[in-house]
Amino acid sequence: MAENDKAGDNKNQDLTKFMTIVLVAMAILFIVSAGVNYVLIDNLVAQRLSTISLSNEELGEEEGEEDELQKGIIVDLGDFILNLCDENQKKYLKVNVAIEVTKKDTDFPAQEAQKSGGHGGHGEAAPAKDPMEEIQKEMNQYKPAIRDAVITNLSSKTSAELATAAGKELSKEQITNDINSILGGEREVLRVSFGQFIIQ
Repeated sequence: MAENDKAGDNKNQDLTKFMTIVLVAMAILFIVSAGVNYVLIDNLVAQRLSTISLSNEELGEEEGEEDELQKGIIVDLGDFILNLCDENQKKYLKVNVAIEVTKKDTDFPAQEAQKSGGHGGHGEAAPAKDPMEEIQKEMNQYKPAIRDAVITNLSSKTSAELATAAGKELSKEQITNDINSILGGEREVLRVSFGQFIIQ
């Protein structure tokens, strides 16, 4: 009986030692794998962050340059209420459209004269015409053709096409090309903006 108890105790001790070794080995393995994962993830995150910050810096520089070069004159084309070309049911679009066109060197002569020192102080200068009023008069001659181009473009779309951001961007690009051909190089459309945009 005593031998059986000793054999049982030895087995229990062996089992306890084995379990202890297994648990210690698993703990060491867990710690090592956690450390390796931490280092790998830390390096990956650092690389991604450096790439993102470089991209943001590049974008910031490009946007700054574009903003300086690409500021134009806003021309409001007004509201449009159009039938869309949906086949199954009639859909309407109500949209406000504005375009931004490039400036000419001759658009703001009064400001250029003030920068260069004016008229030398002899007498009083004639009141300058409002440059924005002159630009609006110039653009008014094109407005019927421009409005027609907008109507033709948007009314050829379905409500599903115009419901997506990509569809709106495509329409803006097409309208830009149509208006640039109407302006014939006198000015260039920098961007088309939709204000109110309701499909019913």
